[in-house]
Amino acid sequence: MATKNVTDASFQADVLDSDKPVLVDFWADWCGPCKMIAPALEEISEELSGQMTIAKMDIMENPDVPGQMGVQSIPFMVLFKDGKPVSQKLGAAPKSQLKQWIESEL
Repeated sequence: MATKNVTDASFQADVLDSDKPVLVDFWADWCGPCKMIAPALEEISEELSGQMTIAKMDIMENPDVPGQMGVQSIPFMVLFKDGKPVSQKLGAAPKSQLKQWIESEL
């Protein structure tokens, strides 16, 4: 399953009300490190399909949720379980580190 785009309007249904863990990647088009990790997140999304969802939120188009969460730097990833943030990671990292972090939290 490919990554899913979420918006301020869909955040409640897509993330908080999800029955599976959801990793939200807060990103922006102008962010170089965000673009560097995007392919890795797509691959991890495929590899962990069925176990979790990886969602992407463009902070420029959707300022409300990132503002409420205090997102100040990107890429910023937050893993939600049962509607609550349980872990977060700031900055780019190799795919192996991203996957290891995600799997350790599932």
